[in-house]
Amino acid sequence: IVTYGLGIYLLNLLIAFLSPQIDPEMEGPTLPNSREDEFRPFQRRLPEFKFWYSYVKAFLTAGTMTFFSMFDIPVFWPILLLYFITLFVLTMKRQIKHMIKYRYVPFSFGKAKYKGKDTDVGGAGDGRDK
Repeated sequence: IVTYGLGIYLLNLLIAFLSPQIDPEMEGPTLPNSREDEFRPFQRRLPEFKFWYSYVKAFLTAGTMTFFSMFDIPVFWPILLLYFITLFVLTMKRQIKHMIKYRYVPFSFGKAKYKGKDTDVGGAGDGRDK
């Protein structure tokens, strides 16, 4: 039961981490429509530091709870596992559809790298082997 509770809590944290602070469905579009509008970058509902801090706290709390026998409740674990997987898939499917619909990606893949034109460095430049 402790692990199941931990999984549900971490799923809740993940959803808050992936969600925008201002929901486009409620507040309208946040991308600029004209030159005078200000561009607002993606702002998370749950900042990264608070996400990791809550994540570590949850694991430490769950680890501590395993030492006490009152939290050792016998359950048929395959049902809980199946329910958690179903909940995870349905929730993430809805979240990903929302991300695609409003065209926001909460991850950064680093700085964009641009390649220049391919130039002939070999010398003559006529394309024939000598």
